[in-house]
Amino acid sequence: MADEVTMLPSWRKWTMPLFVFFKDARYVFKRDDLGLEILSIAFPAALALAADPIASLIDTAFIGHLGPVEIAAVGVSIAIFNQASKVTIFPLVSITTSFVAEEDTVKRIRDQQQTSENSEKGTSKYKEMDELVPEDAVLENLEKGSAEKDETKESASEDDFRTTTCKSPDIISSNPKKGKLSSERRHIPSASTALLLGCVLGLLQTIFLIFLAKPLLGFMGVKSGSPMLAPALKYLTLRSLGAPAVLLSLAMQGVFRGFKDTKTPLFATVAGDLANIILDPILIFVCRMGVSGAAIAHVLSQYLISVILLCKLMKQVNLLSPSLGDLQFSKFLKNGFLLLARVIAVTICVTLAASMAARLGTRPMAAFQICLQVWMTSSLLADGLAVAGQAILACAFAEKDYQKAAAAASRVLQMGFVLGIGLTLFVGLGLKFGSGIFSNDKSVIHMISIGIPFVAATQPINSLAFVFDGVNFGASDFAYSAYSMVLVSAVSIGFLFFLCKTNGFIGIWFALTIYMGLRAFAGVWRMGTGTGPWHFLRARLLP
Repeated sequence: MADEVTMLPSWRKWTMPLFVFFKDARYVFKRDDLGLEILSIAFPAALALAADPIASLIDTAFIGHLGPVEIAAVGVSIAIFNQASKVTIFPLVSITTSFVAEEDTVKRIRDQQQTSENSEKGTSKYKEMDELVPEDAVLENLEKGSAEKDETKESASEDDFRTTTCKSPDIISSNPKKGKLSSERRHIPSASTALLLGCVLGLLQTIFLIFLAKPLLGFMGVKSGSPMLAPALKYLTLRSLGAPAVLLSLAMQGVFRGFKDTKTPLFATVAGDLANIILDPILIFVCRMGVSGAAIAHVLSQYLISVILLCKLMKQVNLLSPSLGDLQFSKFLKNGFLLLARVIAVTICVTLAASMAARLGTRPMAAFQICLQVWMTSSLLADGLAVAGQAILACAFAEKDYQKAAAAASRVLQMGFVLGIGLTLFVGLGLKFGSGIFSNDKSVIHMISIGIPFVAATQPINSLAFVFDGVNFGASDFAYSAYSMVLVSAVSIGFLFFLCKTNGFIGIWFALTIYMGLRAFAGVWRMGTGTGPWHFLRARLLP
């Protein structure tokens, strides 16, 4: 019995699934194999994910100096564009990462099994030859061959050498360079499907936003008589032209994440955002294009990112599928609709909050936009851990390595919580002393100071909520992610209406705090009760 206990995986020593969150918590930043794997994926992913919101923050800082009307108008437009992008691309990216990781893992396992089988066949062939030829005869032939070789060594011709080496046609006929190229260009059907869907959805989003820009702005509270309408309409229309590039680049990032490669997306994103930062002051102030210049700079940067990622991906993956039947449309659509429902629930909640802030007036909306950008930018740093968790868990579940799945999930969640505590201090102090960077309007700065406690204090909760998303997606638990988010959003919207009506600007932030808290609780409930894909945690555990 003692031997059986020692042979059990370490996670089985815990008596309740809920305790898996605290397993080896003292080793949260231990530089073991798992820790290094998580950090190697999470750190570049976090930088890449944070690069675009940081560029948006810089956009906000530049536009903020045009005036409160411009920053409020751009804030509403960005909210519409981002929510539309989330509806179209978030399900695609999440599914792509999991499916590519699973396909790549299964392909690698099959290749290893085939190599092993070929090796075993070769070994058995040699054994059969040994049985057919007596050992004494083999030794006699070897001695005779050695003597003949000594006698004819100096007179051996080039033709004799060619004849001798050609006894293994498989070796001569194989081209190492050609073999290397073929192994580098993998055939991953999910990658081809994701790019095709990204292009189609990007074009549809552009058409949708251009033709419905004015009604959407009206829904957000920017009516015909509002001074925000003209700059908001101009910015949203121009920004919509970059939708195909945004969706295509994010789809390719999902493919690279599935390969556990987050450095390539980081390189492309930083290059594009640097171009955006350089173009912003030139187009906004030097060329006197105002909000139009900011939109054009952002669109050009997104197309640059897409071109870089496409060139890199074509070197690794054969994007032209042999046939339409090879594509994974049914698989993508089945799970995509589940995540679409989830994203719509998230979109309605956040967009409604922005709409209510816009109805409070220009300055409250400007302050809300600045606080929201900081809130989302800092929280998205935890998405790097979510990406790492999703990629590692997808591979672990494909390999049926449940011990690694449990260990990886608990480790990324612990890292996320510690990261959230650090962000609380950083964001709180940063906004308190740096709010003047975003606006020189005293009323806007005062409203920002009201939102600082909520933006800072919710960072640990936000981090856990985002990391749980990655954990659920890595376990392919798309159905629970969708249904739980619909329920969370419905409850949060009720709080949003009530608290905004009674407490105004503060009420909106109270409601958003409840919203993120419920999202984190939904993740804790699923894994902590050992249901769904985590049923293995409920096995009869030994003390």
